[in-house]
Amino acid sequence: MSPGPGLPLVPSLLAAGPAHATDNVQTLPAPSPAEARAIAEEAWLYAYAPLQGYQTFWNQTQNKAFPGYVGGFNRFRHYSRSATPADTDIVTPNNDTPYSWAWLDLRAEPIVLKLPAVAAPRYYVNQWFDLYTHNFAYTGVRATGRGAGTYLFAGPRWQGTVPKGITKVFRAETDFVGTLTRTQLNGPDDIPALQALQARYQLIPLSRFEGTKPPRPAPPVTWPAWDASKAEGIGFIAYLNALLPFMPTVPSERAMMARFARIGIGPRRAFDPARLDPQIRTAISEGVAVAAANLRSKALAQSSSKGFFGTRQELGPDYLTYRAMGAMLGIYGNSSAEALYASQQTGPDGKVLDGRRRWVLRFPAGQLPPVSEFWSITMYNLPQRLLVANPIDRYSIGDRTQGLKLGADGSLELYLQHDNPGPDKVSNWLPAPAGPFFFVARLYGPGATALSGQWTLPVLEERR
Repeated sequence: MSPGPGLPLVPSLLAAGPAHATDNVQTLPAPSPAEARAIAEEAWLYAYAPLQGYQTFWNQTQNKAFPGYVGGFNRFRHYSRSATPADTDIVTPNNDTPYSWAWLDLRAEPIVLKLPAVAAPRYYVNQWFDLYTHNFAYTGVRATGRGAGTYLFAGPRWQGTVPKGITKVFRAETDFVGTLTRTQLNGPDDIPALQALQARYQLIPLSRFEGTKPPRPAPPVTWPAWDASKAEGIGFIAYLNALLPFMPTVPSERAMMARFARIGIGPRRAFDPARLDPQIRTAISEGVAVAAANLRSKALAQSSSKGFFGTRQELGPDYLTYRAMGAMLGIYGNSSAEALYASQQTGPDGKVLDGRRRWVLRFPAGQLPPVSEFWSITMYNLPQRLLVANPIDRYSIGDRTQGLKLGADGSLELYLQHDNPGPDKVSNWLPAPAGPFFFVARLYGPGATALSGQWTLPVLEERR
């Protein structure tokens, strides 16, 4: 996926129309319908996470009408409150720590991140992800400690010299990267202190950091407007082709990208489904449908985030499936060492959870989530996967919730349902919608027993 000339179109795939300007004269073997179907199935899975990430990228950096617009590149947008149902920037939003978003354009030069010292017990983390959605770098309490630090983020093509004063260098695989930074908020009275800390997270171009002449700006990019109906169907190819110039092919994916080229995939390649041979177009659509159904089926069966988020190496040989499931269940989740996520999406009867039924999440005595930081349970509606409006304005519950009541035996019961469970239980109530829902348990600083699987989230019980 180099930034140079794109891979060629396959003449026999096209019913009519000229080749794209970036195509070369080399031809590729035309696939049979069966081959096109199989390639499309693999390619859609490959593209799913990057394109779900692109949805956030485009809205936050290009869509000025979007409520969560960041304002462009190389700058933070900070939030100084916990998320509410009005926040729709991202599915399954975290209600524990206000977000700070930023996207870096690393094409012209690296960007320097300066972080202040952060006193205990406040927790914060800068999670850094690339266009694949891989978590390639971490700064914050767990990863780099509480002291001040200065970190350099460089793109895949940078060949400069690291200046003095840099604590650590992080090299990205893609030209654009993002951060979802989380900073702990300890109630409304803590907002001024939170804002003061967030203001000290600084992003500085390397030339300004060094006091040298800035390099020539990178050329502007015409980013395609996000349309989910196109991006999640056969039109995913056009979106992927728009991203590929900024995602240089890694050696392990060269053969895969050569296969993808046979159905029109390549950096800067034009793609119009209407120009395809009808049999090939049908085959590609069938491959997309199969891939989407398989991903939904696998994702619905998951109960833990372990292995879904991280680097390509951390995700393992089946990284395409794992990163896609992570993107479907809750994109930009933390790697397991930072935070572990657990969920249940169906009841014992195999049906999707419904808030009109009365559910109990019971932790036996001594079996609360093992964490070094804190834990929470957050409620989401389906299919939107957003926070749920409710009469007590409670969107998550956990070890920082005031007034939780333990049972006489030391156990903790949490009530997940739409109706108020009554005055003796309302302190432990996490309101659900009057319909389908799922919840996510977040363990910040998960203990060894959680990471090893020795501790697992209790199975949800229904009370009649």
